[in-house]
Amino acid sequence: MTSSTERTVPTMAYGIQPAEREHRLPTALRAPLEARTWRELAYLLLNLPMGVLGFVWTVTMLSLGAGLLVTFVGLPVLVLALGGCRAVGYAERARARSLLWLDVEEPGPVRTRSRGFFPWLGGQLGSGVNWRHAIYCLLHFPWGVFSFCVSVSFFTYGWGLLTYPLWRWVFPVYFGQEGIQVYGDGDGHHGWWLHTPADMLLCVAAGGALVLLMPWTVRGMAHVDRMLVGGLLGPSRLAHRVSELESDRGAVVDTAAADLRRIERDLHDGAQARLVALAMDLGLAKEKLLEDPAVGAAMVEEAHGEVKVALQELRDLARGIHPAILTDRGLGPSLSAVAARCTVPVSVTVDLPARPVPAIEGIAYFTVSELLQNVSKHSGASRASVDVWQTGERLMLHVYDNGRGGASAEGGSGLAGLTERLDAVDGVLVVDSPYGGPTRVAAELPWRS
Repeated sequence: MTSSTERTVPTMAYGIQPAEREHRLPTALRAPLEARTWRELAYLLLNLPMGVLGFVWTVTMLSLGAGLLVTFVGLPVLVLALGGCRAVGYAERARARSLLWLDVEEPGPVRTRSRGFFPWLGGQLGSGVNWRHAIYCLLHFPWGVFSFCVSVSFFTYGWGLLTYPLWRWVFPVYFGQEGIQVYGDGDGHHGWWLHTPADMLLCVAAGGALVLLMPWTVRGMAHVDRMLVGGLLGPSRLAHRVSELESDRGAVVDTAAADLRRIERDLHDGAQARLVALAMDLGLAKEKLLEDPAVGAAMVEEAHGEVKVALQELRDLARGIHPAILTDRGLGPSLSAVAARCTVPVSVTVDLPARPVPAIEGIAYFTVSELLQNVSKHSGASRASVDVWQTGERLMLHVYDNGRGGASAEGGSGLAGLTERLDAVDGVLVVDSPYGGPTRVAAELPWRS
């Protein structure tokens, strides 16, 4: 129901793993001493007090509010109960963030269509986020009791039995018996006390097994807590999707405004200025034709060359807006035309069963076009390749070059702009460009046929 991320070791694109630190001990022996085990154990131990607090508050206040519904006072009490559940949720998200390394987005405030006390009251009572917090408080109590008991049992019995030979001496000194009594009668004449070397070995073996099993039990229960926190204490899918769409809409608006400014600048500084100069030259040529036909003809010839240059600039500008070849023939021929203009030899492979919708096709074209421009300007490569194919309902792009690498989608680079443009249509851009090369850029776009 929400978007949550767990901090993990980052990986590179295309399945390339970063170098990991080597450990001498195997994972099974190392796990009981790892910081993650102790953090998650601390989280599970805190489940009991937090579960009791949330459960008592929720049951008490909801019962009180429901009982007072015969009067108007019951509604504010119910809102107060839900507000307390939201406060418990805030503490639980902070606890999960610090101990489980689980980042859950804060749910936004409850929105109402109109101002006033009664619309606010109705909005609070009708908020799904508020009631999901209340459900969490109710469900977390029995789970908190269970996880606390299991964690304490594994910890105390495991480490207690593993270290039993070190503290067995307290029994003969303070209790007058040889060790822990497994069974026996009350008078101490018959029974089994753990005190022989074989008993010590048995305790150490049993304790070691519990200690080795404890991390995986703790991690399994902590994963249940991750699901509870991530599923009930974050914003709903609808709210998260609305937030994404608002962000994407802003990126689309900014991109469109930047494109309009670029077109205006290109027209003003390029074709428009050239056409103004051409009009002036033709005016002068018209006067010279009467006085000196040879000079006038030369000026007309020069103006004719300027017309050709202006037409080429207009064609380049139109190609930057939306190339005619893309509309007429699709991605294959249009990308081949872009590759032909690249200063680096580029092989193009397009394997598509059909054409995607024009909007996706245009984004794919301009994505590859900008990536090839980066190859020409910055890569220092001797060859490059472009591959386009369809996988399920996704359009896949892959651009490769054997250049110097070091490309990044961070900051205000052109790749960052491409990432925002793809995000606006639920696309993804992944860059793998280590220093020294090669550079691989993969993009995914929705097909939307």
